[in-house]
Amino acid sequence: MEEHGYPVQVENIENPWPVKERYHVPDTLIGCHTAIVDGYVIEGHVPIDSLERLLAERPEVTGLAVPGMPVGSPGMELAGSAPEAYDVLTFTENGDTTVFASYNR
Repeated sequence: MEEHGYPVQVENIENPWPVKERYHVPDTLIGCHTAIVDGYVIEGHVPIDSLERLLAERPEVTGLAVPGMPVGSPGMELAGSAPEAYDVLTFTENGDTTVFASYNR
């Protein structure tokens, strides 16, 4: 995110589950990283263009998530491996999700 002009404050914590619970990340969407960007929760390896679209459109959602760690998502590029197809999902506090963007389809 820093390389795209976003300031980053890293907090390494021993137990991330209370953070994910506090920000209403549904269990089915939990990824390895949680970020708060301009009031939205960003969970997992979300591409920068999806984040920027979220900030431009400002939908009434809690945030975006990429469940798991799909090969080919930002930070998960693997030389010699074909990128996996994956979706970026919006989610709300009550767990509703919708597909926001699809990649590598």
